[in-house]
Amino acid sequence: MHRLIQSGLMFGNLVHVASPALVERYNRALKSLTGKTTKLTDFYIDISGYSPEIGHELGDDLYLNHAGVNRQFILLSTDQKTAPLLNAKFSTARGILRQFIEENESALFALTARDAVAGELVNSVYDMSSPARLFDIRKITVEADTTNGALGQADELAQKVDRFMSEEDAWFDDVLIAEMIELAGQTGNVLRNPIELKQMSFEQRNYWTDHFGGVYLFQDLDLPAVICATDRTQFADSPIEYVFDLTNRNRIAGFLELNGLVEPIVKARGIDAGAILRQKMDFILVDALAGEGLDLAGRSQSEMRRLARRYASHLPREFHTLNALLNWAENGGPWPVISSDDPAFFYTLRASAHKDADLVNMLLSELAPKDIRQLFICHKTLFYRHYATWSDAKKDYVVDLLINEYQVDKLGTREALFGHEAPMEEPEPAPPPPPKKRVDRVGPWGAVRTVSRRGRGPDGPVANKGRR
Repeated sequence: MHRLIQSGLMFGNLVHVASPALVERYNRALKSLTGKTTKLTDFYIDISGYSPEIGHELGDDLYLNHAGVNRQFILLSTDQKTAPLLNAKFSTARGILRQFIEENESALFALTARDAVAGELVNSVYDMSSPARLFDIRKITVEADTTNGALGQADELAQKVDRFMSEEDAWFDDVLIAEMIELAGQTGNVLRNPIELKQMSFEQRNYWTDHFGGVYLFQDLDLPAVICATDRTQFADSPIEYVFDLTNRNRIAGFLELNGLVEPIVKARGIDAGAILRQKMDFILVDALAGEGLDLAGRSQSEMRRLARRYASHLPREFHTLNALLNWAENGGPWPVISSDDPAFFYTLRASAHKDADLVNMLLSELAPKDIRQLFICHKTLFYRHYATWSDAKKDYVVDLLINEYQVDKLGTREALFGHEAPMEEPEPAPPPPPKKRVDRVGPWGAVRTVSRRGRGPDGPVANKGRR
């Protein structure tokens, strides 16, 4: 992993903590949350305040995330909002922390000028002893305060001020006045400069978790489903009828289509589909040739084409399928039929425009893992696991690609791959479609079956409860 760390592709964009004052504040917060402290005087932290150096020192990479639930956090600066979240157990955690920081940025800026802010992402689950516990997670609430309880003190002072202003004899209450003066010395003037963090809660219905081998839960959909990266039998008692694993490609494809969660790359608006397909083909080419002793890093597009011609017999089915689709998209070639059984099927899709697009792109990256750029962007946990198994030639290629093509314009790359153009104007109602011929019902993604949402789902008739 040294290449990734040195190039900033792993542990990149962390916040450096080096001043004695910040280290002392961090230790106070760490002591209040975990009962532990660090002896380090120089370390880096992520958006939640987790430090890989302190994790190594304590021998506990989950020292702020015990049992992988109810993640705790330490904020020393609002600059943490742009940092990554390391050792993520839930796909929603970083988004919740970032939104909390952005919504309370002014208050947090004032609070962290004097102390650390410590808190927790609280839900009703305290352990992950069984998969059934995942369905008990409904809402995440953010709780936070400074280590000296400034928010609680400010609230107490505000209540005493209200009492002082409203009670007739409060002017003669020396005890009340003394208490107000003491609290004001710690909090400042809460009337002129209120110290308050917004109470924030977030629904958590559709998400990925690293628990139980990796699980995608889609609960807030017309046709909900659970998709497991490993054994689906552990969800035999799931309250959701449809439970798939990654080998159930036909059923996952049906689930994504019926819920309108994906769109074909070649039909997406505002993107260069040809360029995206060619790059996916390059990634598949590199994966196939990584063991041939070739230097693959930094090769031009024309050099990659020559390698593809030279080693055509070595290339897997998905390369040739994507090449046929590219030929159809750019040269008017034959319309290729690509069913969900084809290993290239999920390489041809991306998330459509909806609130769970990031989660769907994360799932697609796991179903199409040779697209190393999408894997890095959408599913870093899985990317790092795969990276550890690659040959040196493939590692060199991937690091060179991510440094020179992705890191130089992260936002532009994400927009080019996953962005959605808003329609220029409200579409006019479409006339009723003419009766379809048989050939019209077959496209590059295979035959489209007409499925009644009331009577059937992605796994067959609703009445058939048995999972296959």
